[in-house]
Amino acid sequence: MSIILFGGGILQFDMDHAQLERLCIGLTGTTTDIKWGNDLCYLIGGKMYCVASLNVPMKVSLKVLPEEFGELTERDGIIPAPYMARNGWVFVEKSSALTTTEWKYYILQSYELVFNKLPKKTRMQIG
Repeated sequence: MSIILFGGGILQFDMDHAQLERLCIGLTGTTTDIKWGNDLCYLIGGKMYCVASLNVPMKVSLKVLPEEFGELTERDGIIPAPYMARNGWVFVEKSSALTTTEWKYYILQSYELVFNKLPKKTRMQIG
């Protein structure tokens, strides 16, 4: 885990695999699966809401709101997610592109966006 000091004096820790795992597994009903040989997928109701490369440095894809997509992809280290941009996913190439607070926000938001699209019966089973 590396420490970055931003211009405004904000202490930032780069997100790593262990931190991401704690955040995602802490969300109700989250399961994991390895897809495409080297990507750890976090799922809710069988649907992906977060995909992390198992390589270092870690790269992560998340679903975001349409109104946030443009703003996020203008940041250094965040691009439209290959194959998934049309569905509102971003690809975080540099974990320092988001603050710790933003990481928590966007992971939870991605979870909720996917959860809310699940069939009612599945949502009820998850809780």
